[in-house]
Amino acid sequence: MRRVSRTADGERGALSVMVAILMVTLLGFAALAVDVGMLYAERTQLRNGADSAALAIAQKCAKNINDADCSTTSTLARSLANGNARDGASNIAGLVLDKAAGTVRVTAGAQETGNTPNQVSLFFARALGITTATVTAGATVQWGRPVAGPTAFPLTFSICQVKDQVNGSLQRLQSHGDDANPDCMYGPSGAAVPGGFGWLKTNPGVCGGVIDINAGDAPNSSGNSYPGTVCDSILLKWAADITAGKDVIVLLPVFNRVTGTGNNATYKLISFAAFKVKGWNFSGNNTLPQSFQNKPPAVDSSLKCDNNCRGIIGSFVRYVSLDSAYTLGPAEDLGAGVVRLTQ
Repeated sequence: MRRVSRTADGERGALSVMVAILMVTLLGFAALAVDVGMLYAERTQLRNGADSAALAIAQKCAKNINDADCSTTSTLARSLANGNARDGASNIAGLVLDKAAGTVRVTAGAQETGNTPNQVSLFFARALGITTATVTAGATVQWGRPVAGPTAFPLTFSICQVKDQVNGSLQRLQSHGDDANPDCMYGPSGAAVPGGFGWLKTNPGVCGGVIDINAGDAPNSSGNSYPGTVCDSILLKWAADITAGKDVIVLLPVFNRVTGTGNNATYKLISFAAFKVKGWNFSGNNTLPQSFQNKPPAVDSSLKCDNNCRGIIGSFVRYVSLDSAYTLGPAEDLGAGVVRLTQ
């Protein structure tokens, strides 16, 4: 009996050792599952905060390089980083701004009461002697002028209509009709500029297209005819958004020279401008989609575009697009900017 008892005691001891080992192992797995999951969630919040902060600073810089928030001391960056943290607190671990290159990098770090910046407390891992972990996340954003990218509608504007008009002033731009933009009949080079905008030739079945101002002169689509049913859905969407009180702002190319005439004419494109659309008249039927709000309230009767007038009503504004489809490069600043995450 004593021999059996000693054997049982030994088995119980071995079992206790195995349980202890298993407990440590289970704690390790718990630390991996719970603590690593918590660290992942924390880093996701910090990444969102870094993205938001970097994009916001880049937008400020793209609009005005001298803006107070276009700086390494931006209060906007901290506000957005905190706003994306579940507990409302984070640390700006780094903010590098290069205005010449048009880049900003924001690094957000964890911020817990009682801990050093960028450190978060662990739970199960404490049993293994690990009490905190460093958590940071960064985002780099580039800003600049678009030189190539999509245009939703096949229009190009004359530089003489855009220059010094990027202030939101409502105006009517005509391609045809009586008194079609009398102040814009000649471009900077002295060459004739018919009207204030022109139609661009597009591929069959496409309303807009991809514009590259460095690819040579863009071919003209002559006449005052509406591009056709391929553009109906776009104009109907614009009309619906405007009616709902939403802004319709599109980036459209700008030319400074017209070469040739008729079907052989080409436009020298130099930059993009942001145009806030309010109304248009591309035919004589005065109905959607070819006409919309072409008789705005009589604040200025010169804005009306009916009868034989063919044109668009709106204003040139300063606007920053988040569309990553644009290529950035050197171009004249006509109010249109683009910002995009690079990493």
